[in-house]
Amino acid sequence: MADRDRLLELLRERSFRRGTFTLTSGRQSDFFIDCKPTVLSAEGHVLVGRCLLERALAFEPRPVAVAGVVLGGCPLASAVAYASELADGAGLDALLVRKESKGHGSKNQVEGAAHLKEGAPIVVVEDTVTTGGSTVRAAAALREMGLTIAGVLAIVDRREGAAEAFAEAELPFDALFRREDFMGDEG
Repeated sequence: MADRDRLLELLRERSFRRGTFTLTSGRQSDFFIDCKPTVLSAEGHVLVGRCLLERALAFEPRPVAVAGVVLGGCPLASAVAYASELADGAGLDALLVRKESKGHGSKNQVEGAAHLKEGAPIVVVEDTVTTGGSTVRAAAALREMGLTIAGVLAIVDRREGAAEAFAEAELPFDALFRREDFMGDEG
């Protein structure tokens, strides 16, 4: 079974739920996709790393790092970095982006970026995107550091405005899966 197909199967088994849920955006939804139970499994971690790596390398300019937005994007960045080193040895580094700068120590908002050169191309990775607000803010923080955003890559696009928000912020966007991969023809 192809990596993408198996990843979708795992997401449907471990991460997809129907019911009534309040999303991070504050919106109500009749379904929820929590990618963490899939991504944090050994098999899911390998699959998501390989699947996201393939898509990340399609962005131009070719990224030198992937940035995971806290919390859901952190294991994704790690998985992609690991998969990239195994795949071609070039290695995409992992960065972690907090909602705001730490109040102590280094006071960093972005971890892992100190060695990157001005203009270094980055792909921001997210688990599930709805409105795209937290991703747009993370991309702005990376741009403020002088980094270039080659694109945004999500596991799942709920198709509730994120793609439009990314377009408005001039952030190329791709997703492995979309709402209809889970909900069929509904919605």
